Amino acid sequence: MARKPDTPLRRGWTTGACATAATRAALSLLWGEGQVARVRIRLPRGEEPEFDIAHHASGDGWAEAGVIKDAGDDPDVTHGAMIVARVARAGSGVTFRAGDGVGRVTMPGLPIPPGEPAINPVPRQMMELTVRDMAERLSEHPDIEITLSVPGGAALAQKTWNSRLGIKGGLSILGTTGIVRPFSCAAWIASIHRGIDVAREAHLPHVAGCTGATSEHVVQRLYGLPDHAMLDMGDFAGGLLKYLAKHPLPHITIGGGIGKMVKLAQGARDLHSGRSQVDFDALAEVLALPDLKYMNTALQAHEFAGNTMADWVAREARLKVLDMLPDSVVVDTVVIDRAGTVLARAGAE
Repeated sequence: MARKPDTPLRRGWTTGACATAATRAALSLLWGEGQVARVRIRLPRGEEPEFDIAHHASGDGWAEAGVIKDAGDDPDVTHGAMIVARVARAGSGVTFRAGDGVGRVTMPGLPIPPGEPAINPVPRQMMELTVRDMAERLSEHPDIEITLSVPGGAALAQKTWNSRLGIKGGLSILGTTGIVRPFSCAAWIASIHRGIDVAREAHLPHVAGCTGATSEHVVQRLYGLPDHAMLDMGDFAGGLLKYLAKHPLPHITIGGGIGKMVKLAQGARDLHSGRSQVDFDALAEVLALPDLKYMNTALQAHEFAGNTMADWVAREARLKVLDMLPDSVVVDTVVIDRAGTVLARAGAE
């Protein structure tokens, strides 16, 4: 995760907001208002931002427009991508299609059913409202097919979690407020929740949440888990476990490096280095090793304490996880070092 700067951060706009703005500009072209340089849209909470239109095209019965996504100061992989909406007259109501670079849902458990374009409910509602409002103002029929595309979106999607959620072929068109808040945890946690939803719909018997790529690779190999069983927990142990408590699965493995896992063992729910720290005094006391209080890192402490510390971390982290989940959920933990060597496990059969 990119480090959050110390200066004030500029917010941005979701792909759903950009798609709505592009749809409005494309409808202006289709319905006789001509090309527009800027459009204003209404977001779900009432704000009305303006968007520059970077692309126009039209043909017999269709028109399209594009907006360059501005994610503000958020490290978003779609920042700078062109979100294109092509509108065409259709038979009845508003329908959606996935164009180049926009994915399609292939697994149950997401807000959109399998077979549909990966365009989430709120962006759909925003575009449908735009069609209705403009049709009424211009005395047009609100029967429109909207095809969304993102040039290069298939390559960008490889940097997201879409494949694990069963979204194939490109990006998702997302957003519940229309606004990207820089370095917000909400998007990451929402993706964790959708991963749990997909795992439940697939009736997976065993899933895993890991703190990083190395621990994820170790745990996946250790248990032979499929990709869609790997929940992208990262630092957000609390976000995963709170949702899992309400939407349980049969078995979860929590894996991570000893530096993150010792914080979980000590009761932290957010494992980011800027939001939780190892309590070396408490560690020294519980392990009856006074010299641990003088250590600077968890790895240094482990080098001193060895398996005594690693075993304690695995056991205590498992107990902390068990405390947050229903009794029906089987829990085990895996603690590794930076090289990916398993240092300790707890709860494994």
